[in-house]
Amino acid sequence: MTTLLTLIPPRRAILVALAGTIATILGFLFFEHVLGYVPCALCYEQRWPFYNALPLLLVTLVVSREANLGRWPTWLMTGIGFIFVVSAILGLRHAGVEWDWWEGPADCGSGGGVSGSIEDFNAALSGNITIVPCDKAAWRFLGLSLAGYNFLISLALAAVSFIPAYAARKERHAS
Repeated sequence: MTTLLTLIPPRRAILVALAGTIATILGFLFFEHVLGYVPCALCYEQRWPFYNALPLLLVTLVVSREANLGRWPTWLMTGIGFIFVVSAILGLRHAGVEWDWWEGPADCGSGGGVSGSIEDFNAALSGNITIVPCDKAAWRFLGLSLAGYNFLISLALAAVSFIPAYAARKERHAS
């Protein structure tokens, strides 16, 4: 961790986590809206940690100072780190469903976009709603699905987000 700390100082960790979060959000929106991959219910669930981390990262960036981040930015980054740990767990859960390691939730493949209205019910009956199963990876690269990459990206962002807390702890013990 000391090497990582010298490569990514606490202030830069905020920027790296922010850039990674924005890139990930743009990535899943690109896959959906440009490449046409329809997300399943678990895919949508995996987006929430990134949507929650983004405004927190922006606030952290605004309240942080140059050299010494201070208490609030350090606490915020620690909280953001835990958000990314949850995101990694969600990615692992979805990847496990895709690899048949365990069952997915009951609503997987039931079409997360159906609201329960008569119009949606009629559209489903006529075949106008795409039902995306959670246990079938729509895309793989080097053997990993998007859920697998979400797991890895989230772990990396969690590690980066914990850097300010580690640096503050190291500084306290050094003095």
